[in-house]
Amino acid sequence: MLHRALDHSIPADVRDRITLLTAGRTAVNSCVRFAPPFLATIARGNGTTLAGIGVAVAISELSGLLSPLNGEIVERLHRRTAMVLGLIGVAGGVTIAASSVHPAMFAVGLIVLSQSKVMFDLGLGSWTTDRVPYAQRGRVMGLVEISWALGLLVGVSIMGVLTAVTNWRVGYGVGAAAVIAMAGLIARRIGPDSGPHSRASRTARVPVNVREVGVLIFGMFCLMAASQALFVTFGSWLVDVFDFTPATLSVVAVGLGFAELIASLTSSRRTDAWGKERSTAVGATLMVLASVGLAVWHGHLFIALPLCIIAIALFEFAIVSAIPLSTAAIAGSPARGMALMMGAGTVGRAAASIPATRLYVRHGMAWPALMCAVLGTGAIVAMLSLHSGRMKSLPTGDLV
Repeated sequence: MLHRALDHSIPADVRDRITLLTAGRTAVNSCVRFAPPFLATIARGNGTTLAGIGVAVAISELSGLLSPLNGEIVERLHRRTAMVLGLIGVAGGVTIAASSVHPAMFAVGLIVLSQSKVMFDLGLGSWTTDRVPYAQRGRVMGLVEISWALGLLVGVSIMGVLTAVTNWRVGYGVGAAAVIAMAGLIARRIGPDSGPHSRASRTARVPVNVREVGVLIFGMFCLMAASQALFVTFGSWLVDVFDFTPATLSVVAVGLGFAELIASLTSSRRTDAWGKERSTAVGATLMVLASVGLAVWHGHLFIALPLCIIAIALFEFAIVSAIPLSTAAIAGSPARGMALMMGAGTVGRAAASIPATRLYVRHGMAWPALMCAVLGTGAIVAMLSLHSGRMKSLPTGDLV
């Protein structure tokens, strides 16, 4: 299905397998995105409160700091092996979470799930990097990234219906079964590494040039922190100010999923033509403008809610546009570059969560929105600086 969006300038094995790999990532993302809407239900199943289960989620988020180590491991594996092991690990993490009777056990499940997803994502990103030239990488990776929105729109919706009919453990179980099925399909249909992207060609360790990747890491820190300022507050804002119910919040989630889908598709179509740094900067700039508008009109639902959804969708456009940058951050080591970006994002989310929620409690939604704008400006500066540096050092053909 998705191969129709790629022309014959993209290698045949990528065109033939992009639908399969996107489906696999959709299954993974469905499992990752399942917990937040059902935290209260999961908390009761583990004999704790929402605050108690929230601690388990926070601990699992911090496990993202292990991403750089995961990158080192993936660089020493075959790409297919990393993807299959990641899928099996995701299924294992989901099974632990579904079997949990205590928040600590649930946290262990989420940690295994989180780091296994990282392994799968790094394997998939490296597999794509090995085959697709940098100038065309945004197109392919943008298509794969629609799996984030589809995980919410399709996967979580199915798992949610099953949860309503049975219980949340069954919902998780179906997610685990889907991931195992995708592991079998990918193991069968993705060939072993060979030629220039073989394991033997990756044994030499490439040193990290802090000067070259530092700007990108700072930009990703700011971009992820900016989005977190909205993610951790907008649900409470809608409930506290506009009396939203779980049902109306679900409608908002569906609308957000469609907005993310449009953002990923737009990135796939435009990022390579506009340039990766410029596309990320454009997305961050529009996100900043939308968040400023949210700060100004936060008391007017029919203005503020669309602005909030638009800001989050523009973040999605920006982050998807930035992923190809991370694959080229460290020469010959796409997994390490992507892992550094993920680690920076983890630190950004962790750093923003507490101040954003405290600003909301003390001052309302205007201040987290302004926090998003300030941090987004940092991402804009980083991307423009990175683009300027590449303009001076790279041939014209490498600038996109």
